[in-house]
Amino acid sequence: MHMFDPDALECLAAIVEEGGFERAAQRLHITQSAVSQRLQALEAQAGTVLLVRRPLKATPAGQLLLKHTRQLRLLRADLDRDMRAFAPQASGRLREQERVAVAVNADSIATWVLPALREPVAQGLPLEIIADDQDFTQEWLREGQVLGCVTTLDQALRGCRMVPLGAMRYVAVAAPAFAQQRLGGALTPHNFHQVPFVAFNRKDDMQREFVSARLGLPRLALNQLFVPSSEGQVRAVLAGWGASVVPELLVRGQLASGELVDIAPGHAERVALYWHCWNLESEVLDGLSQALTQAARAALD
Repeated sequence: MHMFDPDALECLAAIVEEGGFERAAQRLHITQSAVSQRLQALEAQAGTVLLVRRPLKATPAGQLLLKHTRQLRLLRADLDRDMRAFAPQASGRLREQERVAVAVNADSIATWVLPALREPVAQGLPLEIIADDQDFTQEWLREGQVLGCVTTLDQALRGCRMVPLGAMRYVAVAAPAFAQQRLGGALTPHNFHQVPFVAFNRKDDMQREFVSARLGLPRLALNQLFVPSSEGQVRAVLAGWGASVVPELLVRGQLASGELVDIAPGHAERVALYWHCWNLESEVLDGLSQALTQAARAALD
């Protein structure tokens, strides 16, 4: 079995994660020439090409080594945690390039995830949260780019374990004046096409799925605006840009105060979420999993 140089593996990861050789060199505090040399040496040892340059991405062999690199990071994070019991003053934080990454949907980041991860971060875990749509976060895990993800996928990926988290409730909201003037107060089959809906991005099917289910219209096209931030969607609605389907958790206060109104009263979409992570023995990974599942079960349906 090949024993790959850990510095060379981290160099490969830095190129992919930073999106180029120059930024990888800056992160690793070495020259760009040294980055190229480390990659060439690693490719020579592996006996195959690990990166495609245009567009920059890892080959299948490169993805395997990236997954191995991230597993090594997790092992080092476990070791760092264990060593604190023997030398709490001497144990330092992991290097910045040894970040532990998870993929989470933006709505969860905006509501329950950050409080859940407060303790692991306070203990020195160099966490990286990658945001993506809940229907796509599992691809980051499938490709070995993260050690865990929050997703709608209800079947465990190969080599991973899965835990149900609960369901996120989504409601359709608008500013009171906008709802009254443009919708007469509520969404109907006759007026939904008259208002723009503020979606997260082009991957976001929530707006269309909600309106279709609420109105019983299997095929419909919406006039959509795109704001790639859960909190930004709410601010756009408060500013009168249009209506939006957002997590009830995120707008509970505005609904209670009257700043926003529910334009589809009595209807909510429930989206079941699951935590997937590598099936490895790791105190760090177990701690992350426990923190996320406990917080989700307290916050979600």
